[in-house]
Amino acid sequence: MGYIVDGRELETDEQGYLLEPDYSEAVVPVIAAAEGIELTDGHWKVVNFLRDEYRENGHTPNFRNMLKGLEDVLPGCDSKMLYALFPVGPAKQGAKVAGLPQPLGKGGY
Repeated sequence: MGYIVDGRELETDEQGYLLEPDYSEAVVPVIAAAEGIELTDGHWKVVNFLRDEYRENGHTPNFRNMLKGLEDVLPGCDSKMLYALFPVGPAKQGAKVAGLPQPLGKGGY
């Protein structure tokens, strides 16, 4: 598969996750469109949170830690809200849309 962003092809695994992280803003709408997601401010807050976590820790958090970490970034955030944003699974689909490699295990640490 792969995504074309700004005239360059980004390599993915068989499930559509980037093999190497790409932090450009241009990659997010391309992957979101492929996932059938129409981006909102809430999506961008989650994307930026996941990117920061990946930069700091080398991986993204699992769903439980993601929910806890988003309390300051997205007030009132709960599991229902996250699944409304990323219906396939917030930890995994969120990482994919953020332009990050596939999360470890069940969604990270």
